Amino acid sequence: MKSLEQQLLPNRQGFATDPFGYSALAWHKWAIAQNIAGFPIDPGNIPTSNDLKSPVLWLTQAHALSEAATVVLRGNPNLEHLPVFTKGVCDSQYCAVGLMLVGYSLEICLKAMLIIQKGVEVYAAEEKNYKHHKLVELSQFIPDLTEKDKATLKLLTHFLYWAGRYPDPGSGREADTEDIFTLSEKYQISASDLFSLAARVMGHAKILTA
Repeated sequence: MKSLEQQLLPNRQGFATDPFGYSALAWHKWAIAQNIAGFPIDPGNIPTSNDLKSPVLWLTQAHALSEAATVVLRGNPNLEHLPVFTKGVCDSQYCAVGLMLVGYSLEICLKAMLIIQKGVEVYAAEEKNYKHHKLVELSQFIPDLTEKDKATLKLLTHFLYWAGRYPDPGSGREADTEDIFTLSEKYQISASDLFSLAARVMGHAKILTA
């Protein structure tokens, strides 16, 4: 039988055996970690909504998304089997998925910081105000954001809502496609600018937890 410490370690064989169950174990592993630290949390109990608002869970989720985005954007998709005229199409869509993951990592990190600032009880009471992906609104407490920073966050929001998941924004929102090109050209946003902003936003969590 595995010790409690061993149960906390990554185990990709567990994923291979039960990918859905393994991937849903974050709360249980966090409960075990709290037990090791001396807090009597029963991993066998169904967690409450407030249990699942632990900033630790949100910050580790943000890190997981950030790591996934890094793997995607540093890698190259296998396009060899595609017709030559669709390779570039799919590569742009692949990068769009990476941007979606970057956006989600920032969203989760910003919400984690809001939980830290407000406390679980207050955040839970106000939660309906944060049930969206609008990164500019969620990041209002981050200091010294420039207009270029806000434009970058607005662009990432497009990739959260649709551009990282679908080829079009949906009926009646066709102008959102043009907004991506307009903002990109106006502010000349490079990949370096994007990742610098992401690091700065996520790094603010260290200030709040210091």
